[in-house]
Amino acid sequence: MNTSPHTFHIPVMGLAYTVDTPLKVARYGINSVISIIEDKLIELMRKHYYEKSGIPFHPIPSTENDYRAKRITDYLNLVHRIITDQFQALKTSDFLPGSDIVKYFELLPDNSKLKVAYTQMQTLEDKVEKAVLANRLRDQMRPGRIDVNIMTKVDKNNYDKDGNVLTDSSDALAALRGYALSDLTNSSIVFSAGLNPRLFNYLDKFHAFQPKGFGDFDKKIIIKVSDFRSAMIQGKYLAKKGIWVSEFRIESGLNCGGHAFATDGSLLGPILEEFKEKRDELSASLFTLFNPAAKEKGFPLFEKPHPIKISVQGGIGTYEEASFLSSHYDIESTGWGTPFLLCPEATTVDDPTLSLLRDAREKDVVLSKNSPLGIRFNYLKGTSAEKEKLARIAKGKPGSPCTEKHLVSNTEFTKEPICTASHTYQKKKIKQLQQLNLPVEEYEKKYNEVVAKECLCIGLTNAAIINYKLPPIKKLEAVTVCPGPNIAYFDKVVSLKEIIDHIYGRTSIISTSERPHMFIKELVLNIDYLKEQINDLQEANDKILKDLQGFCRNLLAGVWYYRNLSDRIVKQAKDIFLQQLQGYETEIQALLQGIQIQSQKQNCNA
Repeated sequence: MNTSPHTFHIPVMGLAYTVDTPLKVARYGINSVISIIEDKLIELMRKHYYEKSGIPFHPIPSTENDYRAKRITDYLNLVHRIITDQFQALKTSDFLPGSDIVKYFELLPDNSKLKVAYTQMQTLEDKVEKAVLANRLRDQMRPGRIDVNIMTKVDKNNYDKDGNVLTDSSDALAALRGYALSDLTNSSIVFSAGLNPRLFNYLDKFHAFQPKGFGDFDKKIIIKVSDFRSAMIQGKYLAKKGIWVSEFRIESGLNCGGHAFATDGSLLGPILEEFKEKRDELSASLFTLFNPAAKEKGFPLFEKPHPIKISVQGGIGTYEEASFLSSHYDIESTGWGTPFLLCPEATTVDDPTLSLLRDAREKDVVLSKNSPLGIRFNYLKGTSAEKEKLARIAKGKPGSPCTEKHLVSNTEFTKEPICTASHTYQKKKIKQLQQLNLPVEEYEKKYNEVVAKECLCIGLTNAAIINYKLPPIKKLEAVTVCPGPNIAYFDKVVSLKEIIDHIYGRTSIISTSERPHMFIKELVLNIDYLKEQINDLQEANDKILKDLQGFCRNLLAGVWYYRNLSDRIVKQAKDIFLQQLQGYETEIQALLQGIQIQSQKQNCNA
């Protein structure tokens, strides 16, 4: 069973930013994740890489039966073939300065057995002995995984020409089928954004997710979660069907890129501590359900639970932070997303957007309400998509043309779901608001919330289309990018070697001393979110006030947790870390007191 020689992975970013990342980094042993929901982009990338490889390209038109799944399957098979060839060429090449095989080993963490053996080989003078060790090293080399991602909430139905729902062909199901039928092995599918019963039930259709032996799967399941409870719920749901979750990928609720799922004030450190303390409980609970289900279906039985890995991502920015997460919480892999947006050797970003990312500061990344899904969305201001959106608003024609319809969900004005970022929806919603005769301030607030919604299907796709000079979908060329707040502290375009040397502490690509520790940054983001919830209160009922008080208490519990662990968290600048915690603790206490006073007044009035 192949395992990565690295201790980090590159998470999925947007629809386009990591669509071909495995083709750039897998030969060096680095795991990365492709989004497979946007089949039009997949088809364009198929054409691009078939032609680049000198292989005849055969289009899969939208008139073909099950075209979405077929496009995805073929693209993944193509990526797999190219990487297999890349890796074989790398593996059999000579250890010459500047060669890919030398790069493979030089990128490895210094404490890995492979790196130590490689360093030893470099010092040998006996040619025979050196050749023997070189071949041993080649035998132990492994390519990185080609993983895929499905955001479970992106799952609209699709219809035939007569308007009938196509069986098992919703966006997410077709994507899952495309992956399941691919040739990928030693691969994982990452499910993000929560439990989708229809999608999870569909896993049952494919033998690819069943174990071949203990801990040995061709295709593994990774669930992205924000807390232990979510891991237990989703893990049990699948275990009851005889499906094993091989990894839980914990992501900070707010200190991440893309869609942000705020917690109840629980912070990443305490969440990871719960996983650490209850890891055996999680494994045993899932196994108790998994084995009987496997027996009922006639699958092979095992005497003990398959291994469950725990990984983490969201806001990690230094070697020290990653090292603490790995050592203290027994984390197998840390996810580095946002910093890789500034590494063209790893991700696909068009030049104008790359410049925006490089120059971004804290004020430029906002926790927006721009997503049509109604989920908060970390968003970089100043993109071509934002400019296009504002221009439409200025012309009195807010909203986007809805061409892909992946995010259609609203039935407020129509029988069939439409997208809240579409011109159709926004025109109808604004007309409704105008008829309500609201006070000016309230109307403007609601109007701004409506027109803030932005087309993500196209915006998160176009970076690759522009970068590779592909024909734009419906001639739409605007770009949206959704980095985490961490982008504010990375201000230069870097090579793959530079960013990996940074990850492993061999150098630093952060030029500012003002970057707060990731735990402090997440705390600040949560305090800002709490303030926003308080300021937006219209009619505060007893439940809302209790929830806000619970949010405050969870934040305070996190502060106390970090204070007690500060000796291990920060080796340097501990005094600054503790001073920051003290200041934020005082701020949270004041917010809590204000909520309690409001609650007391409400109870007295009642």
